[in-house]
Amino acid sequence: MANFTLPPLPYSYDALEPHIDARTMEIHHTKHHQAYTDGLNKALGGLGPEWQSKNDVIDVLKNIDSVPENAKGAVNFHGGGYNNHALFWNSMKKGGGGEPDGELANAIKKAFGSFNDFKTKFQTDSVAIQGSGWGWLVKNSSGGVQFITMPNQTSPWTRWNKEKLVPLLGLDVWEHAYYLKYQNKRADYVTAWWNVVNWDEVKKRFQQA
Repeated sequence: MANFTLPPLPYSYDALEPHIDARTMEIHHTKHHQAYTDGLNKALGGLGPEWQSKNDVIDVLKNIDSVPENAKGAVNFHGGGYNNHALFWNSMKKGGGGEPDGELANAIKKAFGSFNDFKTKFQTDSVAIQGSGWGWLVKNSSGGVQFITMPNQTSPWTRWNKEKLVPLLGLDVWEHAYYLKYQNKRADYVTAWWNVVNWDEVKKRFQQA
């Protein structure tokens, strides 16, 4: 049986107030992320020992096309949800925001023209996602960065074999990420989210990718 566990939140539930409210953070972490954790364990647990013994969700997602067809959808959904949220929590911090510097800042400027142009692209396209999904800044095979959207909980890691994409910064635009505070105003949530982005963590991912 696979044995993935819910990663602890790296700060208190109210740490990102007033931009993301404590009640949303608590429900999002203890209910939604826990559900993806349980779903991943169940999906892998229904397969053979090769998959049941997996303890690296990124390795699972990179090799999603090797997962047996009867479980591929569930592993893609729950595995993506499990890893996406682990990245999401650590991409935010109290007193975040601002802009990155160094190599990441240069890569963003090269890809988008300026940091403000990057923010506009990220925000506009994330808000425009139909239904549920994520907006992602990713590192690509050329060593640069680009923006992509992914549906539902599908992870950028699932595009590794073809495109070598590495997720750097993801934004959850499922309604459960913002509805208690922002109701249907997704754009307001995205605008507020920039104030808690942990650029130090994103820069570290860029350097290690």
